[in-house]
Amino acid sequence: MKNPVIQTKNVSKIYKLGDTEIGALRGVSIDIYEGEFVAIVGKSGSGKSTLMHIIGLLDTPTSGDVLVREKSVTQYNERELARIRNKEIGFVFQSFNLLKRTSALENVILPLKYSAIPKNEWIERATKLLNLVELGDRLDNKSNELSGGQRQRVAIARALVNEPAILLADEPTGNLDSKTGDEIIELFKKLNKQGTTIVMVTHDEDLAKIAKRQIIIRDGVIVKK
Repeated sequence: MKNPVIQTKNVSKIYKLGDTEIGALRGVSIDIYEGEFVAIVGKSGSGKSTLMHIIGLLDTPTSGDVLVREKSVTQYNERELARIRNKEIGFVFQSFNLLKRTSALENVILPLKYSAIPKNEWIERATKLLNLVELGDRLDNKSNELSGGQRQRVAIARALVNEPAILLADEPTGNLDSKTGDEIIELFKKLNKQGTTIVMVTHDEDLAKIAKRQIIIRDGVIVKK
């Protein structure tokens, strides 16, 4: 049996709006194992984005526990969480989140500046990943000179540069046309086949079917996992 990379144990998240309490998550327990390709599926308002923020350590639960590599991180402070995020979690967002007037290579190198990886390895590591996502001929192109699909490939290379335990993708094809979106999904399949653990958050049930397992969330509760 492979080891769990990320786990939530009975996690709840309550947001307060004035005197009103909104339960975004209610008693959610999930396990993500090494090498899995999982889709977290739910409609707008289902709690999937809140769950993604919690397993990505971008938000903290109101109650319950979050574990990374079977170690609880719930009581960690923001600095400790940032260190775990940078080391263990790679993020791919719908809006790419690249620096616009910066080259593809420099965008991929950026997370390494906050890591313990020696500076003399940065260019080689970033170049290798840009070749992996088939952008070896675009190293010096600024991100505003690239197409949407190419920018998402740069974002994926950047997410992988620290060799994270898990790749977390939030609606990764949301800003792409269907053909380019299909190419990004094929890239995810290739990465997963090579051993990358992927969690994709989406409202698109058809897109979710390409994952090996689906976690369905509705009204803050897991209805299938």
